[in-house]
Amino acid sequence: MNTLTDLSLIAQVVVSRNRRAFDTLVRRHQSQVRRFFLHQTLGDTALADDLAQETFIRAWLRLGDFRGLSSFGTWLLRIAYNVFYDYLRTRKDTAPLDELPPGGEGICEQPSVGTRIDLYEALRLLRPDERTCLTLFYMEDLTIPRIATVTGMPEGTVKSHLARGKAKLSDYLKQHGYE
Repeated sequence: MNTLTDLSLIAQVVVSRNRRAFDTLVRRHQSQVRRFFLHQTLGDTALADDLAQETFIRAWLRLGDFRGLSSFGTWLLRIAYNVFYDYLRTRKDTAPLDELPPGGEGICEQPSVGTRIDLYEALRLLRPDERTCLTLFYMEDLTIPRIATVTGMPEGTVKSHLARGKAKLSDYLKQHGYE
């Protein structure tokens, strides 16, 4: 069976509003989007799911604007990035994400919980831009030019955020027994 490319699926959605084609796009990209949000929200799975859902709603509504200048995955991560920063801007009455208490309710319960909690604690020390760049580079395996496309930052700024974030993470992890 011939697998449809993202571009052919996008064409089906734009031309005939084919929901099955969009469902295929969602299934292909939902893990990456959800993982991005899971790291940005420091393990809050409910919030990550809500933000991922908002991302795919915006993608559905704006799919006709996709021009193919980057991959669909990059375009979708750009929407996710905007959704996350819109979320941060609209949270007025709650504590900043960087100040959430350790061991919050949304931490994932998976086999390496201790390591995962330590990683989220370390990520909590980073500024949101540093966390975003590190997440995209190390956890999503994006290149610096692609991160620049997703975030809208110059490549030099991405490199600076990566270097500062990596140094902060390294210091934190060394202080907590990781080599």
